[in-house]
Amino acid sequence: MAAIAWNSVGTHQLPAVPIPQTDRRENLKNLKIITSAMLGLALVLPMGAQAGDPVGITPDLMSVTVNHNGAATEIIRNQDNANTVNPAFGKTSRKCPPFCIQPAVLAPGVETIAEREMIHYAKMMSDGDSSIVVVDSRTPNWVAKGTIPSAINVPWTKLNPAKGATPIEIAEIMQEVFNVKESEGLFDFTDAKTAVMFCNGMWCGQSPNNIKNLLKFGYPSHKIKWYRGGMQDWEILGLSTAKP
Repeated sequence: MAAIAWNSVGTHQLPAVPIPQTDRRENLKNLKIITSAMLGLALVLPMGAQAGDPVGITPDLMSVTVNHNGAATEIIRNQDNANTVNPAFGKTSRKCPPFCIQPAVLAPGVETIAEREMIHYAKMMSDGDSSIVVVDSRTPNWVAKGTIPSAINVPWTKLNPAKGATPIEIAEIMQEVFNVKESEGLFDFTDAKTAVMFCNGMWCGQSPNNIKNLLKFGYPSHKIKWYRGGMQDWEILGLSTAKP
């Protein structure tokens, strides 16, 4: 049995217990693993961010409830801090033409808007403002993947005579969707709705096509709003989508 050593102030000291060399190596290995993991986490997470941090639309707004197909639907950003963009919108190099970069200003008088304005119009329409209509200009196969809650679908082909749209079909859409009156073959845009148009994004020509045809029919440019970023930017920001 080892003897107990006493120090100068009368307290005893336990004898030193040697640590085996194998244990020292194992402890050092574990320390390196823990250090590497902490460094990796620091590189993945931005300064001050942690997994599970809330993701708001603005600092003061977490979500907005709108009406989609008769049901209350929430517009909210994905709350998973590690979430990545929908693979359907992950491509960077779609062939051009036809998927060419659209200009910032599509036509004189047509206002280009972004996400917060789009959400504002969707909310206003859902709250009963009948002077606004949010229009997804994409073909049904794209819409089936998800659309902006509150939007109705008017495919770009339905307003395009070159794609087979007849005058009668166009007139019906103008009246039923955009509240345009028709008299003796002429359109009356006095009570036309503010049309908020979008498609797949800055590389997509579907909403630009709809907008250009509306302008050809005489639609007032100041009553057309264009969400240029479209579904591409909507998805990049992790904003919720709805099925048609």
